[in-house]
Amino acid sequence: MKRVKLVVAYDGTNYCGWQLQPNGVTIEEVLNQALSDLLREPVSVIGASRTDSGVHSLGNVAVFDTENRMPADKICLALNQRLPEDIRVQSSEEVPLSWHPRKQNCVKTYEYRILNRRISLPTLRLYTHFCYYTLDVEKMTEAAAYLVGEHDFRSFCTLRRQDEDTVRTIYSLTVNRTPDDVIVIRVSGSGFLYNMVRIIAGTLMKVGMGACEPEEMKRILAARDRQQAGQTAPARGLTLVDMEYEKELRPEICGSNEDWEYVLDQRTVVFGGMAKLTVNRCRQEYFDSLMVRVLHHAVRNGAKGVLVKDRGNRLKPGQKYGYYTLTGEEGEEWLTARDLDGKPVPPNGFGEEKTGGKP
Repeated sequence: MKRVKLVVAYDGTNYCGWQLQPNGVTIEEVLNQALSDLLREPVSVIGASRTDSGVHSLGNVAVFDTENRMPADKICLALNQRLPEDIRVQSSEEVPLSWHPRKQNCVKTYEYRILNRRISLPTLRLYTHFCYYTLDVEKMTEAAAYLVGEHDFRSFCTLRRQDEDTVRTIYSLTVNRTPDDVIVIRVSGSGFLYNMVRIIAGTLMKVGMGACEPEEMKRILAARDRQQAGQTAPARGLTLVDMEYEKELRPEICGSNEDWEYVLDQRTVVFGGMAKLTVNRCRQEYFDSLMVRVLHHAVRNGAKGVLVKDRGNRLKPGQKYGYYTLTGEEGEEWLTARDLDGKPVPPNGFGEEKTGGKP
């Protein structure tokens, strides 16, 4: 048995998204059928990003398991002979059996394209959203800057359940106009919520048209209310450009905004050691969710446990945060967070006992 990683590009126009659907053809369905025919065994791929109907991709990632002896790097060439012209596998390679495309630290990059001119162009109609109102790129860029960093993006997503964790990190968000009148919104982040990029695009267009000022983006973000943001931009303008997986564990992760500030030290994790979390400040209403999120991230990265210090002195032995329980003595500067319930933690490819490195 081996696990094969695919990098998949597709034109999403004629598909009902990535994920299997009972009411239409999807990218996943076409890949499963083509791989099953090629390898002569039932195959089910696992995708990294379940793009919506009409969304395109230059580099979505998927894996599947097979007992076929065909070399992994040759599968993409043979598979492309069986796929329709609007789906192409860019590469294939073998990865460890523990490697999972949705459980690795990854930087995802999307582009949203807006054709901004008086008359539309038929050749761009499937890959851009047409807007004939003149958009102010400088104002859109100013507004975009408020979203960079780690924030609660509840205002910019369609919630699928009320308890969904809506904190994400945007590393970069740029807005540029090309010589052929296409405005490109390019965003890179740790991950994205449902419809998040399209709602950001819709809100930036609202700013670009002058319906609200750039500084309103700060208020919309803080409101944590979907009704405060702009419309969800149409799917055809969105393309998943790239997924860059971490090859090495970052020594430190720093999260900082108006509501919280923390540092997660992971320098000893790769040697099978403990991580260290220092919470410098955090508003009380976000404290529990921050603890659960960061502790789980550290343990998933391979930490045996996490030494925790809160400068607000809110930690006590016996407190539980998700799967993790604090141990130690009352009054100690550092307490230890461990999973005392034996809950399984998805591997992330790091740590002494982890066998699956990152490609």
